[in-house]
Amino acid sequence: METFDVVVLGAGSAGELLATTLAGEGRRVALVEAGLVGGECPYLACMPSKSMLRSAEARHEAERLPELGAASSAPDLGSDDEAYGAAVRRRDDVAEHRDDSGAADGLRDAGVELVRGRGRVVREGVVAVGDRELGWTDLVVASGSTPTLPPVDGLDSVPTWTSDQALSGKERPASLLVVGGGAVGCELAQVHARFGVRTVLVDPAEQLLGREERSIAERLQAVLEADGVEVRLGAQADRAEPCEVGARVHLSDGTAVEVERLLLATGRRPSTDDLGLDVLGVELGEQGELRTDERCRVVGQQHVWAAGDVTGVAPYTHTANYQAKVVADNLLGRDRTADYRAVPRAVYTSPAVASVGLDEASAREQGLEVVTATMDLGEVARTSTEGTAGGWLVLTADRSRGVLVGAAAIGPRADEWLAEAVLAVRAEVPLEVLADLVHAFPTFGEAYEPPVAELLRACRAG
Repeated sequence: METFDVVVLGAGSAGELLATTLAGEGRRVALVEAGLVGGECPYLACMPSKSMLRSAEARHEAERLPELGAASSAPDLGSDDEAYGAAVRRRDDVAEHRDDSGAADGLRDAGVELVRGRGRVVREGVVAVGDRELGWTDLVVASGSTPTLPPVDGLDSVPTWTSDQALSGKERPASLLVVGGGAVGCELAQVHARFGVRTVLVDPAEQLLGREERSIAERLQAVLEADGVEVRLGAQADRAEPCEVGARVHLSDGTAVEVERLLLATGRRPSTDDLGLDVLGVELGEQGELRTDERCRVVGQQHVWAAGDVTGVAPYTHTANYQAKVVADNLLGRDRTADYRAVPRAVYTSPAVASVGLDEASAREQGLEVVTATMDLGEVARTSTEGTAGGWLVLTADRSRGVLVGAAAIGPRADEWLAEAVLAVRAEVPLEVLADLVHAFPTFGEAYEPPVAELLRACRAG
């Protein structure tokens, strides 16, 4: 049996970063992966979706060239089918054509032992991969997540996509029903609508994006509808059946939609099945997640750790990378704890949606005395020079401490300029300091100044 200091199950972003970090510090590390090295993000999720969004945004902007003073007449952009094909080719280049050989070579160059296959704990301190046994002092589970399918009768009888399939397939459907109004559903609905696909989005909730700030969600809905997406909230897909077009989907509101294909964007669940963790006495959470302590150690275990989507904590690539760093530092004796108060959330539509921390309702649920302030980006000078439709910023502060506890925005590149609020929430920067910041003119960052001043006055008033 081969022995290692650390065996990592899963070579997604967390596993890859963790393994290379530990190997760089002289630890003997085995990284076990049955799929692609790098996980979903570079090949089937983050990178291909952002590539498609950028292509859709560019096509949308090109249609506005006369309005923006960049052309005397609208250019010929070709057919939607041809443009979609070009976007797919670029997407596949960005996703390296789902070829992980370069990433695998990088691991080996870093001194990591890459073991291809499905790993399973067979006894304390031992993982089996086929007929190969790997001994470990510490085990890190970074097995990621898998798509969940909605309980729709007849789903297996009609054409469907998961988000992974939508971002690796080449065909452009004539019509699409997006089931799910979260980040992925909204992003892919906008992509397809901007390439001329008749797109319907359904979600049983009263607003898009779950429990995100309602005023932001309502503005995103308006953006999608302006792009041609038919948004149907308060309704869910109950039953599907084949029809001449492709699929007839019966909704809970008594209506039916006929589309060529369904895109299922109803979330993901932690991948903890058949890992053999029961051998170690590991107890999973309600959603099948690995429950971890503040050091990312699995609850009830001394030498088992977890990072990434499998923990069920803020399932984003940046969270996975953060947790990988926390685990690495602890395994290297540096005693580090994780702090999730300021993990940013983003929807990469155009305009983007971004948020961090708590909204007003969540803050009050935690017993905080909160005050909020808003800003219309239409009042910011950069909106005029950019020729955008503006946006909206919401800031939430804890009155007693005089600090931000949350922020949410929709606007051009909000995912970038919300970083100021991310730092403010994480570092508990006093409102007095935020109010004294000087922002370059003209930038969208100036949008912070009026609401921060308003919050500071409210906190001082007590």
